[in-house]
Amino acid sequence: MLKVGVLGAGHLGKIHLRLLHQSTKYDLIGFYDPNDAFADDVATEFGYHKFDTIQELMEAVDVVDIVTPTLAHYDCARDAIKAGKHVFIEKPITNTVEEAEELIRLTKEYGVKGQVGHVERFNPAFKTVKESIVNPMFIETHRLAEFNPRGTDVPVVLDLMIHDIDAILSVVNSKVKNVHASGVSVISETPDIANARLEFENGCVANLTSSRISLKNMRKSRFFQKDAYIAVDFLEKRCEVVKMKDAPEKPGDFDMILQNAEGVKKQIYFENPDIAPNNAILDELETFADAINNNTTPVVSLENGTEALRIAHQIIACFN
Repeated sequence: MLKVGVLGAGHLGKIHLRLLHQSTKYDLIGFYDPNDAFADDVATEFGYHKFDTIQELMEAVDVVDIVTPTLAHYDCARDAIKAGKHVFIEKPITNTVEEAEELIRLTKEYGVKGQVGHVERFNPAFKTVKESIVNPMFIETHRLAEFNPRGTDVPVVLDLMIHDIDAILSVVNSKVKNVHASGVSVISETPDIANARLEFENGCVANLTSSRISLKNMRKSRFFQKDAYIAVDFLEKRCEVVKMKDAPEKPGDFDMILQNAEGVKKQIYFENPDIAPNNAILDELETFADAINNNTTPVVSLENGTEALRIAHQIIACFN
């Protein structure tokens, strides 16, 4: 079992602590949080060992799980990597692309692995249909959330939209050519609502909308490709696949047939794949353990996290 320590015991940090404690692939050694009084409360309530310094934690573990505010990601990850530790970093990977690129360089220099916490890659609905998403040419995403003061210190692009940026980049096998975007600050100092259009070199277009001041929560993506439409509801963990194929010569009474202007007939059929329930956060943490133990590339590599951050910053730059 890999010895792991957690940096940051806030809302998400406590979830990581609980899941790592349950995991059969990790041995949770303890955690560090700079707020002493808060850390004492967490240690007392849950029984996790509290380290007095980051350095003491790093000396005691193989893996450092960084669940701190984004501004601290780079410093924590840099120190852990230089200490020869593998790093799991919550999204976004760092505050700047330059910091992320430096972490990539350091992991290669020190021979350790890193993974970024883009948890939607492990959403069971997305995992179920990901292999069916082949060369999509139009993608539409909506990620809407009710207002929560937590996270409003950064633009909604880094808070919410970056989840969809990463998911899109994982299924479009092409580079982003152009970025167009607009954002509006309603209640925060940074944009609360944003819309972005990503144009890829292969002709694919992705339209992304994110809001953190909506009246209801929504996390839906739609992928359109030749002869197929795939819908993913990340919130409800449901998916739907609509496919088209050449119509049979003698359609059945209940077959759904479409005929275009040229007389070509297509049959439409629906698939509702079975979705295996999972805990996405536990999955992402345990696949990282597998990557370390098997010396394979993590599912969401530091390079993946850096590219998502790069596109996010290109979107934000359009607001100025």
